[in-house]
Order: sequence, then C-alpha cells, then structure tokens
Amino acid sequence: MKKKVLLVDGMALLFRGFYATAYRGNFMKTSKGVPTNGVYQFLRYLFDAINKFEPNQIVCCWDMGSKTFRTEIYEGYKANRSSPPEELVPQFDLVKQVTEIMDIPNIGLVNYEADDCIGTLARRYAEENQIIILTGDHDLLQLVDKNIEVAIMKKGQGNYEVFDHLNFYDKKGINPNQIVDLKGLMGDSADNYPGVKGIGEKTALKLLKEHESIDNLLERLDDLPKGVQTKIKNNLDMLELSRNLAEINCNTPVTHELNHKKWIPNHHVIQEKLTQLELNHMTRLINSN
Repeated sequence: MKKKVLLVDGMALLFRGFYATAYRGNFMKTSKGVPTNGVYQFLRYLFDAINKFEPNQIVCCWDMGSKTFRTEIYEGYKANRSSPPEELVPQFDLVKQVTEIMDIPNIGLVNYEADDCIGTLARRYAEENQIIILTGDHDLLQLVDKNIEVAIMKKGQGNYEVFDHLNFYDKKGINPNQIVDLKGLMGDSADNYPGVKGIGEKTALKLLKEHESIDNLLERLDDLPKGVQTKIKNNLDMLELSRNLAEINCNTPVTHELNHKKWIPNHHVIQEKLTQLELNHMTRLINSN
C-alpha cells in the first residue's frame, strides 16, 4: 500500500484561518500583544485534515514574497491585492515556527509561488506515494493525476471536496490538464489577468469540451462562430500570456526528501510552544493526534 503524503498549501490555510476569525474582531492576542488568531485556526484546519486523511508524511509549502517570475512577465499579476492586515503580518513567521516545532518541513522558493513548490513535489512524490494536496485554491486542480488528489476546503471546518482522477470529469466537465487552458481563455479576476476579453467560464468550458485545447482552437479558428473568432484574434497575446500565468511550474529547483518514518507529533514540544503563545486551550486538539 502506498504511503500518504499531505502537501499543505500553508498560505491558503493561514489566510483562511485569519479571516474566519478576524471578521468578528477576534485576533486572540497574547499578553505581549502578538495576534495569534491565524495560527490558532491554521492548526485547527491542519489537525482536522490530519484526522481526516491520516497521512504518513506532511509537508507545508509557502509563498516567499509577492515578487515571482509571474510578476516579471506580467506586472499586473495579483496587483489588485491589498497589503495584508497588520494583525496578520507577524503570524507569517509565527506559524512557520509552530510547524517547524511539529517536525513539519516548511518549503518555499524565492521567485516561485507555493503552488509551484506543491506541483514540483507532488509530481516527484507521486511516483511512489499517494499525494493529497490540502488547499482552498482551485488553481491546484490542474495537478490532479492518478496518484494525486486535491482536497478543496469548503465553508465550515471539516468540509472538503476531494478531486481525483476518477471523479474529476464528472465534477468539472473537463480533465485536469484542461484547467490551464480554461484559465487562459476566461482569465482569473482573483489573480488579475484577463484571458480573452468577452469570454467567460461558460463559453470557455464549451470551447474546450468541443475542441479539447487552445492549440486545437487556434488551428480551427476559422470554423468558430464569428464573435468568438474576433474575440480570440483580438486577444491572442493575452491568451498566451494568461495560459502561461495559469500553469503551475512543476519543474522548480525545490528539493526535499521525504522522511521514511511516519509523522508522529511530539506533544511535549508542541505544548511548550502553545503555552508560549498562550494557546493552552489547544491541548486537547493536539493530544488527540
């Protein structure tokens, strides 16, 4: 039986955890004024997933700043995003301290996104292991493959939609390797690239179901409806750029060898850190694992 490896999209969990509590103004500050709400909720999400998927190994991947190779090729990439709230900023380093104490490797690479690290490691590890990617980011669905599942976190704790190579088409109507072309056509407002102006998700899905890929579309451009032809011809450069921005780089120079021993939390060490952060009420959650 293949060993399970949980690849955690650290930023997705931390941001989700922060905003899940911050909207009520609950920043859970320590007596020294250090906010911990994002770290607290991150741990709740993480241990829920550990209980759900029972991995043998866990690896956590992080962004390493806002500047990447994508911002170099398109200045507007994610330019619509505001700076993180001041209460979140100190928790970026804090959460990594906690995961490090838990013997969970923190992986990140300058000039790349966490997605690229996840993609590279997922492809590498999937040769001998069963991979589960934990995230809230649908961009990672392009990685679904025979030994790679993506667990999308849904609203409320403990709710996941798990995509694998068997159920993917039934759920999405296209295959994982068509996700990049879908984003190339329709763009991504969250990441701030437009795709083909005037083509939304419904039209993009229809085109890919009929023609399979952007390359096939371009070869048969004259056979498409006049309106679609015009939109694509007027946006050829942005179509190619958007496709490049959407594609996860699975060939980054990130390196990390898996530990062959099953991950088991050191409760004593973790408890010391939680006490330092004045998160004593998490003891029960940690000790149940």
